[in-house]
Amino acid sequence: MTQYDVAIIGGGAAGLSAALVLSRARRRVLVVDAGSPRNAPAAHLHGYLSRDGMPPSELLASGRAEVTGYGGEITAGRVAALAPLDDGFSVRLADGRHLAARRLLVTTGLRDELPDIPGLRERWARDVLHCPYCHGHEVRDRRLGVLGANAGAVRYAQIVRQWSDDLVYFASAGTLTDAERVQLTARAIGIVEGPIDQLVIDDDRLHGVRLADGRVVPLDALFVPPRFVPHDDLLAALGCDAGSDGWTVTDAAGRTSVPGVWAAGNVVDPRAQLITAAGAGSAAAIAINADLVDEDVADAVRACAPAHLP
Repeated sequence: MTQYDVAIIGGGAAGLSAALVLSRARRRVLVVDAGSPRNAPAAHLHGYLSRDGMPPSELLASGRAEVTGYGGEITAGRVAALAPLDDGFSVRLADGRHLAARRLLVTTGLRDELPDIPGLRERWARDVLHCPYCHGHEVRDRRLGVLGANAGAVRYAQIVRQWSDDLVYFASAGTLTDAERVQLTARAIGIVEGPIDQLVIDDDRLHGVRLADGRVVPLDALFVPPRFVPHDDLLAALGCDAGSDGWTVTDAAGRTSVPGVWAAGNVVDPRAQLITAAGAGSAAAIAINADLVDEDVADAVRACAPAHLP
């Protein structure tokens, strides 16, 4: 099997940032990229200093070029299994390829689980949005809605209110508390209760939300707080500890409970934006290289010890 210092599983912002740091540190690095980034439907990325407004695909293309320019390797594929070895880990790809690595970094991200409303998935990252910090400025002062899909949705709506004073909150009947009603009303956020039937789409644009009773609420964009589901099967299979919330536990540098295994980005942090994920990947890479240096020192001491014996 081909031997690497570090195998990075996932070629998004976290994985490529880590690969850049490690390849510049003269480590032999392989990034295995399945090619299905979470932000693929988005036309532009925002909040990334010096890259605001860039298409996500261009950021990834630039990152891949930088990594390979320093000798890092990137391969298209999906990891089917990871297993411990005496000196690291084996990595088996779905196409049958095998490789070995001294350390692992998992940056496989998450998926957005959306409510089952006709038309919602098709408009995702276009005019059905999840992150006001990523998309709020682009729909400022327009007719906005927030779908009350989870327990924190009212506070989420109060944040979205920052970008428009024409905002409607969609709630299932009987779910709002008296305090929440007061808070919404105090900031002139409209309240619409009842089940949603479907989105109203015309000329490839969102025009509103149709309720089950036939009412149509006009909208230009709808914010939906999704349920985040991490792509953490590989981490779970390795035995990495998870917290009470079900997410893999890491320290500040991304180290998991399994020696030699790190994780970074949305697979362990659902709130990480691109720039946050990239920073986490960089921090993990520095910690991984330091860990490898410690092992290199120990190996060197063992190798030269017999020559100094009396």
